[in-house]
Amino acid sequence: MEYFDLDQVVEYVELMNNKTLAAKVGYYLERHAEPLMVENKHLDALRKLRPKQPHYLQREKGGRFIKTWNLVVPEQLTTQDWEERI
Repeated sequence: MEYFDLDQVVEYVELMNNKTLAAKVGYYLERHAEPLMVENKHLDALRKLRPKQPHYLQREKGGRFIKTWNLVVPEQLTTQDWEERI
């Protein structure tokens, strides 16, 4: 994909009113900030929507706690790019 309208992505997450989704999208965008040209304003907007307590990216899996997003992420997604997992 060549281009993401990140303002529209943030707006969609806001409309969904789902804190776990905000954390997941924020974590993904933060990990891919350079190639997707993610600006701090997008990450800041998503951080405001993140859960106050830790949520799991995948419930049945443990993982590493990512404090910035209050998200528990499977270990393999913290050590390699998501594209390698697909």
